[in-house]
Amino acid sequence: MFQQLFHFHYMLIHAGGDEQQATSNWKGYFSISSYKEYFNVDTDVVLDRIKSSFYPIHGDFFGKINNNPDLYGMVWISTSLIFVIAALGNCATYLMHKRSDNSILWSFDVNYLNVAACAVYGYAVLTPAAFYFLLQYLGSTASLVRFWCMWGYSLFIFIPTAFLLLIPVEFLRWVIILIAGSASASFVALNLKSYIQGNDLTLLLVTSLVLQFALALFIKIWFFP
Repeated sequence: MFQQLFHFHYMLIHAGGDEQQATSNWKGYFSISSYKEYFNVDTDVVLDRIKSSFYPIHGDFFGKINNNPDLYGMVWISTSLIFVIAALGNCATYLMHKRSDNSILWSFDVNYLNVAACAVYGYAVLTPAAFYFLLQYLGSTASLVRFWCMWGYSLFIFIPTAFLLLIPVEFLRWVIILIAGSASASFVALNLKSYIQGNDLTLLLVTSLVLQFALALFIKIWFFP
């Protein structure tokens, strides 16, 4: 009887320990201190990863960041993109008003900044997280930090694109955003492909393409109408 009680007590201790460890691991996702190491990255490394995002056909971005993924690029790029599209979007509407009717009073629309922040931060954080948890559920060994890193750098192309969208030729602006959207979407899909090889998850690749392209169209339609 004493042996059975001892065995039961032992099981309770280990069960509690496993539960505590699982809870600790889960809380780690929401702890800021867990991500400090991902901001310790050299400028040269960030610039090299930015250059890689302009060459989507290689599809080897995860190989480059395998030992040292960073979140600095994602945060910096997302924040820069927010201010760039908000400022240049206002500038584009100002130029449009000046061309159409100089008598119309124009004012800076601060709502552009709010919309840009919600859209860009929401997309940069939630989309990679959604793909990560979905692939985890499907049995893939995905990495949330690597996904955040890759998706973050995929947004950089929209920063120089925003400057080009100030060109007052609508047809040319559509060509520019379609090229940028295609390049960014290809970068995401081709790199994501390495996580689904051997699995029939083509729908995920198509979804990543569509979402990235939809973001490009959103930037054009909302901020540079």
